[in-house]
Amino acid sequence: MKLVQPKFEILSPINGREMLKSIERAGRTCYKSEDRITEDSAEKFVQMLINRGHESVLEHEKISILFVCDRGVSHEIVRHRIASFSQESTRYCNYGKKEDGITFIIPPFFEDDGTDAISDEEIEWTKAMKQCEKSYLNLLELGWTPQEARSVLPNSLKTEIVVTANLREWRLIFTQRTAKAAHPQMRQLMCPLLDRLKSEIPVIFDDINYE
Repeated sequence: MKLVQPKFEILSPINGREMLKSIERAGRTCYKSEDRITEDSAEKFVQMLINRGHESVLEHEKISILFVCDRGVSHEIVRHRIASFSQESTRYCNYGKKEDGITFIIPPFFEDDGTDAISDEEIEWTKAMKQCEKSYLNLLELGWTPQEARSVLPNSLKTEIVVTANLREWRLIFTQRTAKAAHPQMRQLMCPLLDRLKSEIPVIFDDINYE
């Protein structure tokens, strides 16, 4: 059994300034103000679009992100409608062939008290993951296929999912998934990703904040 922390990787090459220029060029078609495009006009123009709620123009640019998370988090991510998803398949991936066993995501609920002491909750969770792994491998040995044996795998199973969405949809995703009421494991991924994209792309996500 292997335990890992969730993480993300930005797959799209991101040039924030060029993305704003692309959005400006598309947006000014609506207002027939192409003659007002200058070297530094994009940021102000895109801010105006967001302030007016004219966010359809943001759909002209997209970002692809690879998330390494547990299956429970991935089930929430794929609920977003205007996006493309490519996910690691438990039907076709045979985890019995991995030398280090099945990989699970460490939940953020374990409290770090500054010592090496292991809580009762951690012991119980680890025991459950080991039992799931054992049952899965036993079923494979008994002749079940991976798509049959996967029925005993838990939400904590590590999965990888690539999400591609336009900037307007990412704004919605971040608004919903970094909110205080969002699932802690979702916020564990989305809050640092939002911070990262704010540093790479001006204006687009500046008005989205989390506690």
